[in-house]
Amino acid sequence: MNRMEKVFAKGKAFIPFITAGDPSLETTEQLVLQMAAAGADLIELGIPFSDPVAEGPVIQEADARALAAGATTDKIFAMVKSIRSASQVPIALMTYMNPIFTYGIEKFMANSREAGIDAVIVPDVPYEEGEELLPYCSKYGIELISMITPTSEKRIKMIAARARGFIYCVSSLGVTGVRQEINDDVKGMISLVKEVKDIPCAVGFGISSPEQAAKMAELSDGVIVGSAIVRIIGQYGADCVPHVVEYVRRMSEAVKQEKTDI
Repeated sequence: MNRMEKVFAKGKAFIPFITAGDPSLETTEQLVLQMAAAGADLIELGIPFSDPVAEGPVIQEADARALAAGATTDKIFAMVKSIRSASQVPIALMTYMNPIFTYGIEKFMANSREAGIDAVIVPDVPYEEGEELLPYCSKYGIELISMITPTSEKRIKMIAARARGFIYCVSSLGVTGVRQEINDDVKGMISLVKEVKDIPCAVGFGISSPEQAAKMAELSDGVIVGSAIVRIIGQYGADCVPHVVEYVRRMSEAVKQEKTDI
């Protein structure tokens, strides 16, 4: 069983997202290690980018902070290598096609493999254009995670048929950010996926409270939380680690409560 297969092996998965290098790569490394110890099953690391089209203001500001602090793709790879000497927590990179293309697709996937990255999520690459990345992902054993949205409709089954690792179900339209209400289309999206393939479905975009997380865990195989964590990092800066760890512990417990109550 590889690391990605272990993410959902024990039941519901909690997946936190942070921007690599915000406020520093040293802090990011500590966050990854301690979030894993606090119950994170997979950690998404965002590669900071100057034009993150899928992100709301919280993550845009985190990207700006990380870039200003000197974070680069190569430094992020080096940091993940360092993490791998202490932890085998599964790690996915969240990035955009432009940084991958500029870096060199094959070089990016080769270095991801060497660093110990398990998967990549590229929100601005639609299903139909995934063929540009897939051969290199396959060559280097990196899972390309597919995303579906409430508007994917007829395309959901097509996307599910090719999906690897897990499917990232976008719970609401628009950019990332904390929301009070989560769209109820999630159940329908997941049922369409499961008709085609028995692949885990994790829900993200807008989830911030343990109550929301527990509700989404009832409908899905995992919950992804980003903006709420990034906001804590923005608030506390270099002192954020204990605050993030406590939040992750509470959210992880909420997600996993559903399976222990059966």
